[in-house]
Amino acid sequence: MAEKPLRLLACGDVEGKFDVLFNRVRAIQKKSGNFDLLLCVGNFFGSAPDAEWEEYKTGIKKAPIQTYVLGANNQETVKYFQDADGCELAENITYLGRKGVFTGSSGLQIVYLSGTESSNEPVPGYSFSPKDVSSLRTMLCAIPQFKGVDILLTSPWPKYVGNFGNSSGEVDTKKCGSALVSSLATGLKPRYHFAALEKTYYERLPYRNHIVLQENAQHATRFIALANVGNPEKKKYLYAFSIVPMKLMDAAELVKQPPDVTENPYRKSGKEAFVGRQTPAPEEESACQFFFDLNERQGRKRSSTGRESKSSPHPKQPRKPPQPPGPCWFCLASPEVEKHLVVNIGTHCYLALAKGGLSDDHVLILPIGHYQSVVDLSAEVVEEVEKYKATLRRFFKSRGKRCILFERNYKSHHLQLQVIPVPLSRCATDDIKDAFITQAQEQQIELLEIPEHSDIKQIAQPGAAYFYVELDTGEKLFHRIKKNFPLQFGREVLASEAILNIPDKSDWRQCQTSKEEEEALARRFRKDFEPFDFTVDE
Repeated sequence: MAEKPLRLLACGDVEGKFDVLFNRVRAIQKKSGNFDLLLCVGNFFGSAPDAEWEEYKTGIKKAPIQTYVLGANNQETVKYFQDADGCELAENITYLGRKGVFTGSSGLQIVYLSGTESSNEPVPGYSFSPKDVSSLRTMLCAIPQFKGVDILLTSPWPKYVGNFGNSSGEVDTKKCGSALVSSLATGLKPRYHFAALEKTYYERLPYRNHIVLQENAQHATRFIALANVGNPEKKKYLYAFSIVPMKLMDAAELVKQPPDVTENPYRKSGKEAFVGRQTPAPEEESACQFFFDLNERQGRKRSSTGRESKSSPHPKQPRKPPQPPGPCWFCLASPEVEKHLVVNIGTHCYLALAKGGLSDDHVLILPIGHYQSVVDLSAEVVEEVEKYKATLRRFFKSRGKRCILFERNYKSHHLQLQVIPVPLSRCATDDIKDAFITQAQEQQIELLEIPEHSDIKQIAQPGAAYFYVELDTGEKLFHRIKKNFPLQFGREVLASEAILNIPDKSDWRQCQTSKEEEEALARRFRKDFEPFDFTVDE
């Protein structure tokens, strides 16, 4: 028999507007039935006179629901929270405490952390320290077979929460919020995380807590930031949801992934582990050192000739790519490069027509420096690869085509991201996907579908051989190459009767043309691509 879910309400900054909040709760309960708890994050008390609060404190008025609140976020309101371990503030209104775990009779587990981040010693009464976060994490993560918690309540947003997710509006999550809260969320893996203080509503897409294909599936986390009560813009400040405590759920049901799940926003890229997995002691490192640096890179433009424009006020030395062991056909500085095929040059990458391409506009995205695969790319190169991918999608869409991308990191020394346009009239994306899967099965190749928002760097380790396809819908297919792999597999699928119907072009060596013809094709592509070229200086 399925467990009956608890019905909860979460609220943002109340700021002393108790009547507005509780009247709204009464209206909701009258319409939708009673809720079990109300959880308040952010500033519960405001700067206005205490007359309204006195009515609740003395029992003249009563909260219509059992209400749990976090503590002070400023010196002005510390006076209301005298007991650091929590206490009843008024009938039906309870202060949870500075930090800790609240477990209800149902088994619902709520972790709470009051205040804002501080690295000062002694820590002010309205703040938490790295030591507070470390002790909270250690207490919970030391539990045998710890899977996570049901709910995490903090007042500040976690820093970087917007990474890989939907837009957080005017809040810049790379600058706002607390890195310590991000560390706590990383370790505790809450199913729901509520925060406030930024006076806006933001419901982030759910994010996963495991690495696809490398770790067992775990539950997803939903982060919700709530606005202030009674705000004139009518931004959402109350959030209603139902939840069955984790300990009562079937394991398979718990780890079901929502269709819009994204990567974990606090995860390091590539082969590195989750941020904050090992929270250092506060005397060893400051809070900002728990996390990888996600400050925005000061970008520099490169003209179509490849020359950099004026450097930024704060130039950053890019990491030098590894040097090729010998001559390389694709390093742009190499004399072996057939430069007449190059059609566009960016700061870190360039576009070239494929030699013996499946079509006249079959192109390659290549790093200027020597990188073997996408997994090996530095952050700034990845950024420009993504920009080229998005631009090429727009370019081909304007010409009635969809583009399919694939990479084969096997018996190759320099990354070649193949971009093949397919006329929209030829077939649907699902047909292309089915063709790849069918031909893979015929050749006993295990081609797995991976989540749309997943990062290839979090699935394949540097040096690992793999084949990877990205469809125009964002869907991705991945094969980990363990022994042998047909070198022309990607071309064979796209050249097949089901897609382009040019099976005689499955081997590039059968498609070569003269240098003069290649030069003419390159000139035409440059001209057609010019309106979409993002590398030209503004």
